[in-house]
Amino acid sequence: MRASEQDGTYPRPILQRERWHSLDGVWDFGYDDGDVGERDAWFAEDGAGAFDREITVPYPPEAPASGIGERAPHRVVWYRRRVAHEVLAAGVGERTLVHFGAVDHRAKVWLDGRLVAEHVGGQTPFTADVTGALRPGADEHVLVVRAEDDPADLAQPRGKQDWQDRPHAVWYDRTTGIWQTVWTETVPAQRVTDLAWLPDPARGVLAEVTLASPPAAPLAVEIVLSRDGEVLAESTTAVRTPRSRIDLVVPALRNGIDREDLLWSPERPTLIDARVTVRDAGTSAVLDTVDSYVGLRSAGVGRGAFLLNDRPYYVRSVLNQGYRPDTLIANSGTAELRREVELIKAMGFNAVRIHQKAEDPRFLYWADRLGLLVWGETGAAYEFGTEAVELLTREWLDLVRRDRSHPSLVTWVPINESWGASDIPHDPAQRHYSIALANLTRALDPTRPVLSNEGWEHTDSDILGVHDYSGDPAELTARYGDAAAVDAVLAGPGPQGRVLAVTAHQVERYAAGDAPLMITEFGGLSVRADNDDFSYTRTSSDTQYAELLGGLFGALRSSAVVTGFCYTQFMDTAQETNGLLFTDGTPKLPLGTIRRIVTGEDGNAGETAAGETGAAGEKGAEEAPAL
Repeated sequence: MRASEQDGTYPRPILQRERWHSLDGVWDFGYDDGDVGERDAWFAEDGAGAFDREITVPYPPEAPASGIGERAPHRVVWYRRRVAHEVLAAGVGERTLVHFGAVDHRAKVWLDGRLVAEHVGGQTPFTADVTGALRPGADEHVLVVRAEDDPADLAQPRGKQDWQDRPHAVWYDRTTGIWQTVWTETVPAQRVTDLAWLPDPARGVLAEVTLASPPAAPLAVEIVLSRDGEVLAESTTAVRTPRSRIDLVVPALRNGIDREDLLWSPERPTLIDARVTVRDAGTSAVLDTVDSYVGLRSAGVGRGAFLLNDRPYYVRSVLNQGYRPDTLIANSGTAELRREVELIKAMGFNAVRIHQKAEDPRFLYWADRLGLLVWGETGAAYEFGTEAVELLTREWLDLVRRDRSHPSLVTWVPINESWGASDIPHDPAQRHYSIALANLTRALDPTRPVLSNEGWEHTDSDILGVHDYSGDPAELTARYGDAAAVDAVLAGPGPQGRVLAVTAHQVERYAAGDAPLMITEFGGLSVRADNDDFSYTRTSSDTQYAELLGGLFGALRSSAVVTGFCYTQFMDTAQETNGLLFTDGTPKLPLGTIRRIVTGEDGNAGETAAGETGAAGEKGAEEAPAL
């Protein structure tokens, strides 16, 4: 199957091989509240009596879907899985890898009693090469994981994970241990380990190919780009180093013929298939083959607007917390992730902001394939200091490398609302941190806008994102109706009582049109919320809810200055009832009504495909993308 048409189950959509095996499912599990597991060798083949229960991976033990559902804090947990030899067996010249999508927060991995990997970072993937640890002649092998996640460590990036025993306000249940898929892969010793695409819609794409080791002899890297059987570009490059940058020119983009059909956008999410083959340059023998895909598009800012493919593009986004009732920060698989993308589009949004977490790459695949812009973010730390800076920076750069080839991802957000840097206006170190993170991101990926701090206290952002939870449409109009009104907001404390721009450079960028204004959090409406629920504005009926929702969206759309928005939020999450959907996925208003409010368009566009289901169930839900 072509990479652009995969079913979304492969855990690493941008670099795909055929020989892999999921290790998700039932594992042995145990808490280690005394932190004695390493001392007592729980990683040994017999594991003593440490594993006294079972857990369903990849759901964290706090999640009901895990089969445990224990939400009290446990700093150290252990996992064990017996794996048949044929799943891990490697042939001559091959290696066996075990991949972990994400383990929160520190992990150690053993196979057959031998330590094979250590990792720090609760949102980033890592790999254990277990080839040398396989016990000879064994019918099965024992894979053991120790995970450590200290809920009291404020330097540790945690996002919306609550430090209290019970979730409160806008914080949710903790995540401990494995929360993304675990899978094995049998690979050649010399192989592609990383693949990145930097598109240029005017001419083609720059490929960055990383090999497992320095070549002992020259190798040939072949790349073929194709769409529906049409070869668009091909290249063979002799390589003598483990990292290569290969320029692929697509003649169809440069021959004077309009090829808009090759460009990626939410309205036409064209994906171009890519096959990368590594050969021995002397014998032409194939060493490795991987499949991938490319989206030819540019994302940037200028002329007072967000630019997609060098044209002004109005961003209609919704905030998605990525927490689900049964799986919490995890997800139930590719079908659920696809339905979320479909439903966001059916509601009239063309973008989504993944908030305070790094989402499963398979979500990004469906955004790539179905056409949805994504703002990439990370879970924040709660304090500023040497350890927090080091942990978040390392994890953030790994996430940028992981996700930078997804065409749907168009904006980077390393810091949100000064979390982990709460005194940017007065502390030079925190300002330097904010600026440095933005510039490090640009250095690693110069192809997308970056926000130095989302919501307020910007130091060097490509987009001036403002958070404003006013429940009064007239107030939004007074603040953002025209340039003079926005200048007044910039001159004083912002709508949340925080200064919006803390550097003269940021103000100058906005004035020059190089940092367009977006209201990147607003709304937060709840309908008939209970007293213990959290929301920014409560309404008492479906009618009042619809009228106020329409007024807020309308106020921002009518602004001559605002170039995009992000509504809070997609779905009710735990006690935070700000969603356009209830926690079970039921829309609070008919989907067609939500779409008209979001887009300002009349007519029935999208209603037939999405269904017309609201809180009162006015119309059947059989065609709605169920969650």
